[in-house]
Amino acid sequence: MGVGPEAVDDVVQEIFIVIHSRLSTLLAPTALRSWIYGIARRTVLAHGRSDRARAESELTDTDENTAPSLWPTPLDIAEHTDQVKTLWRLLQELDAPKREVFVLAEIEEMTMPEIAQALEIPLGTVYSRLRTARQLFEAALARHNARGRRGGDP
Repeated sequence: MGVGPEAVDDVVQEIFIVIHSRLSTLLAPTALRSWIYGIARRTVLAHGRSDRARAESELTDTDENTAPSLWPTPLDIAEHTDQVKTLWRLLQELDAPKREVFVLAEIEEMTMPEIAQALEIPLGTVYSRLRTARQLFEAALARHNARGRRGGDP
């Protein structure tokens, strides 16, 4: 959802805290999945706002003594990383509303009614955005694959 790897643990913990504190407000247990997604979405948005504000107020300082990366070696994750980068590049070609519906449907495997409830939009809008997002994603993937066959950026 756009949270950097260095902040994922903090955001997940914050999401769990919010879920725990608001569990009594869940009206329909059948809507648990979309209710949790709504909390996660709002928490990530709040995190993004605070990160942007912090970045504007602080100067980035590169320190030779920074902690080593928590990731495995680049050799271990090179292929996976390239695939994820390609996926994110292709997803960035979609506007935010279409990308959000596409990710929820295709990656999170939520149903259309769950997506409509989580995003608080009409069901018809969900279907329309998903159809358009799929078409745009397929076109972007075709362009990417064509560049790869021509020897361009894979």
